[in-house]
Amino acid sequence: MIRHHLSDALLMGYSAGQLPEAFNLVVASHISMCDECRARLASFDAVGGALLDASVDDLGESDAAVPESSLAATMARIRAAGPVERTRPQVAPRRGLLPAPLSRYVGGDLDAIRWKPVGGGVRQAILPTDKAASARLLFIPAGAAVPDHGHRGTELTLVLQGAFSDASERFGPGDLEIATAADEHSPVAEQGMDCICLAATDAPLKFNTLLPRMLQPFLRI
Repeated sequence: MIRHHLSDALLMGYSAGQLPEAFNLVVASHISMCDECRARLASFDAVGGALLDASVDDLGESDAAVPESSLAATMARIRAAGPVERTRPQVAPRRGLLPAPLSRYVGGDLDAIRWKPVGGGVRQAILPTDKAASARLLFIPAGAAVPDHGHRGTELTLVLQGAFSDASERFGPGDLEIATAADEHSPVAEQGMDCICLAATDAPLKFNTLLPRMLQPFLRI
């Protein structure tokens, strides 16, 4: 059961197309796994569609310097086309570990991932995205901990396999952790199964110990 969901701000940003590519990838992957957030997104899409319709109606009544014949023809085409379908496409069934948006992005499932070690048995695979934020897959061995760190921005972490604990919270498959500049933590993978996550950050992390800080430029975290 998914217990940790997307915030309204993230859903609205995704619906409006205002999130960085890396955040879009995390949000789309979570939505494909979570019925609740998919329904909430549909509500935001409906609101956005209503606002768009209202703005089109306002345009038709405005005093913009557009030839009357051109404006009338444009409005006639819009109305003839009928309402715009804004619902999301049917969610594709998962054929492997990776949710469909992520699987399409990497071109396969786990066998398509090129992992690189980062220390302590932890591995990562950096995904190509625009420079506004970065995305990576993380492999954390069961029982292993991520070094204690804070944040200069926002970090989204979506669990794909296994689970990790962070203070008093547990995050299992489909759960999304949202960490901000106010948060410091050291996630620990649960015993019994290796933890695989999709993470996105819009600013470098702030590690609290020396070795991770020294390695940070090379690991691009």
